[in-house]
Amino acid sequence: MDKMKQAFASKLLKIKAIKLQPENPFTWASGWKSPFYCDNRKTLSFPELRNYVKLELTHAVLEHFPEAEAIAGVATGAIAQGALVADALGLPFVYVRSKAKDHGMENLIEGELKPGTKVVVVEDLISTGGSSLKAVDAIRRAGSEVTGMVASYTYGFPIAKQAFEEAKVRLITLTDYEHVVAEALQTGYISDADVEVLNEWRKSPADWKK
Repeated sequence: MDKMKQAFASKLLKIKAIKLQPENPFTWASGWKSPFYCDNRKTLSFPELRNYVKLELTHAVLEHFPEAEAIAGVATGAIAQGALVADALGLPFVYVRSKAKDHGMENLIEGELKPGTKVVVVEDLISTGGSSLKAVDAIRRAGSEVTGMVASYTYGFPIAKQAFEEAKVRLITLTDYEHVVAEALQTGYISDADVEVLNEWRKSPADWKK
């Protein structure tokens, strides 16, 4: 197990940013039923943990994408995290809307992003990867280069892995499904039977039924 991913998984569980409810599934915006819900935006409400996330995402950018010239956050979940990382790195910051405004300048990308800029995208969570890669596409169409993406958490769905590979986007995350489930089991948050349910769900989340 990756010690950093395990440590962050533990921190998310402690503030209840990760909720595992095999017996009472959540309904995602996509309509998927899920025994698992991650809301790591809660880290923003805990100063020490907020700083931890900022530093770890910043280190990820420095280690894996040192050529970065700007940071882009994906609206709305990663706007705050992206701005924190950009501030730590002393780089320009923009954020990408899910769709263009229907008034004013009708911007899709908010802020100033010069063509040719090497951009690292910050995301809070990766599920199917659809919204994250829409942001990547918007940045590329604006004439800039996406060198990679950093995110707090990924479910690691095969559909997302394939989408990122096809889009040629390298993804680095602070933690993931495997580490969260392992930490939850180790601390007694869930049982072995719950793990079986979670793993069954993860194989085909769109078709899963309790």
